[in-house]
Amino acid sequence: MTEHMADDVLPKLHAARSYKGQPPEEQMGYQGTLGDLLNERAAATPHKRYLTYYDEADKATYHSYAEFRDAVHQAASYMAEALGLRPGDRIANMAHNHADTVVIYFAAWALGVTVVPVNVGEDDERVAFIMHNAECKAAFVRPEYLARVVQARGEVPTLETVVQVGGESLEPGADRHFGQEKGEYAGFFTPPQPFDNTQEAIIVYTSGTTGAPKGVLLNQYNLLVDAQGVLAWHQMTAEQHTMCVLPIHHVNGVLVTLITPVLFGGSTVLNRTFSPRWFWQRVEDENIQVVSVVPTLLAYLLEAENKQQDFKQYDLSGFRHFICGAGPLTVQLGQEFEDTFHLPIMHGYGLSETTCYSCFLPLDLTEAQHKQWMRDYGYPSIGVPIIPNEMAIHDPEGNILPPGPDHKGEIVIRGHNIMQGYFRRPDANADCFAHGWFRSGDEGFMVEDEQGRPFYFITGRIKELIIRGGVNYSPFEIDEVLTAIPGVKIGLAVGFPNKYYGEEVGAYIVLEEGASVSEEEIMRQAREKLPFSKSPKVIVFGDVVPVTSTGKYQRLKLESLFAAHENSQFRE
Repeated sequence: MTEHMADDVLPKLHAARSYKGQPPEEQMGYQGTLGDLLNERAAATPHKRYLTYYDEADKATYHSYAEFRDAVHQAASYMAEALGLRPGDRIANMAHNHADTVVIYFAAWALGVTVVPVNVGEDDERVAFIMHNAECKAAFVRPEYLARVVQARGEVPTLETVVQVGGESLEPGADRHFGQEKGEYAGFFTPPQPFDNTQEAIIVYTSGTTGAPKGVLLNQYNLLVDAQGVLAWHQMTAEQHTMCVLPIHHVNGVLVTLITPVLFGGSTVLNRTFSPRWFWQRVEDENIQVVSVVPTLLAYLLEAENKQQDFKQYDLSGFRHFICGAGPLTVQLGQEFEDTFHLPIMHGYGLSETTCYSCFLPLDLTEAQHKQWMRDYGYPSIGVPIIPNEMAIHDPEGNILPPGPDHKGEIVIRGHNIMQGYFRRPDANADCFAHGWFRSGDEGFMVEDEQGRPFYFITGRIKELIIRGGVNYSPFEIDEVLTAIPGVKIGLAVGFPNKYYGEEVGAYIVLEEGASVSEEEIMRQAREKLPFSKSPKVIVFGDVVPVTSTGKYQRLKLESLFAAHENSQFRE
C-alpha cells in the first residue's frame, strides 16, 4: 500500500492508526489470521452451527463450524491450485447474499487473497472501474450478473479468469464453474506461502454520488480488531445468535454478522434479502439476540406494523437489541420504533474507512437515559467510542473543539481499525489524514455525561451542508421537521444553487400511501418550526429516494430536481 502513499502522509497515517499512543504494530485482541481463527473455532466446537442461510424461497441450509471450515478449505485449495492465486492477489466477487459468498470470502482470507466485493447495484461503468482499479486477477460471479462482468472484461487487463458461482451449467463468458470443479480439491488447506494478519483482506469501494469510487483497503487485523470492539461492547457470547439482513458486499454485513460471530463462537443467520413479511417470525424461530440494521429497515418494519398490527404474536423474549447505523436515523423514527416495539436501538456510527463501527450507545443506560440520548438533542446520539478507536470534533485547521452542541465541527477518528488508506489515491489520502486523524467528512458535536463519557452526535455530511448566504445549515435538522409533518413518509432537505444566496433550501417529499398534503401546507408547517432562512422554499414530490445499498439517502442526486429555481429570489 505504501507505494500509493506520499512520503509525507505516512507519519500521519501511522498516527491515525494508533490508539491512545499505542501503534498498530502493538496489536490488541486476537493476533492470528482469519484462517487461523476459523481453524481454531472448528476444532473447538466442530458440531456447533455457525451459518444458517435462507434463500429467496425461505429455504434454509446449514453449516456447522467444521462443515464450514471444510468448505472454506476446499474452496481455498481450488483457488490456489486451479486458479493459481497466491497471497497478495485480488479477486472480485459479484453476488447477492448467499452462503457460497461467505465461503468464498473466508477461502480468500485463508489463502491471503484480497476480496473486492462488487455491489450489484453499481452501473456498468463503475463495475469495470472497480475491477480495473483493484487489479483483480479473478472474478467470482453469480449467473445473474455474468453478462455484466463479461462486458467489462476487456477493460480489466489483469482479469485472467471468470468463475461462475451457481447455476446448473457453465454459461457463455465464464471460464470455470465453482460448484462443479471445487469438489475435486482437498478439504484440508495450508497456505502455500506464510503470511500474518497484516495481509490485505478486503477493498471496499465507496458509493459516492459523484466521481470515481474510492477503494478502502483493510487488512485482516482491521477486521479482527474492530470485530473484537463490537463483540465486547455488545457483550456477545457463544450462546448468542445474530442475524444479517444487510448486503454482505458492505463492511457492516461482513463484519457484524459474519466475522464477529466466529470471534465469539456464536451463530449467525444470513438472509438473501430483507422483508418485513418474515422478519419477526425468523427472529423467533432462530432465537436471535442481535440484528444489525440501517434506519431504512426500521422504517419498513414500522410501516408494516402500522398496517398489520401483528408484532405481539411472536415470542421475542430472547431478543436483546438492534444495532443501527450506516445511515441517518431521525429522532422521530427512533422514538416511534422504540415506542411501538419496546425494543432498544443501540445507535452507532462508523464508516468503511474505520472498518465498520467506531461508537455505540452504551448498553448500561437506564431507559430514561437511553431516551435522553436518543431524543433530547435534536439528533439521536451515535454513542461513545469503542475500543480500539478514539474520536474528537475538529475545526477546519485540525484543532479539537470543546464539548457542547454549539461547537460543531468535523468528526475525526483514530485507532487500530482505521484503514490502510485509499487504494491508489495519494490525493485522497493526503486530504483525509491531513491532521493525523481520519477525517470523516461528517459534521457533528460531542456532549459529556456525568461520568465524563463523550457522547457524539452527527448533524450531516459536510459536503451536504446547505450554505445559504454564508450561513451553514444542517439538512438533518430540517429533515426532522419535514418528517414530523402528518402524511410525510420521507422528507429530505436539499441545497440547490441559487443566484441570490449561493444556495437555497428545497425539500424532496415522499408522501405516505393515501396521504394528500399540499406544497403550501408543508411549507406552512415547516415555517412554524424553522426560521424563514432555514425553511424550504421549493417542494418537490416524488415516489422514491435514491439510496446506497445500505440505505443511505443520496441527497446530492436530488439537487438537479430544483434547477428551475436557480434564478428565483424568495422573500419572507
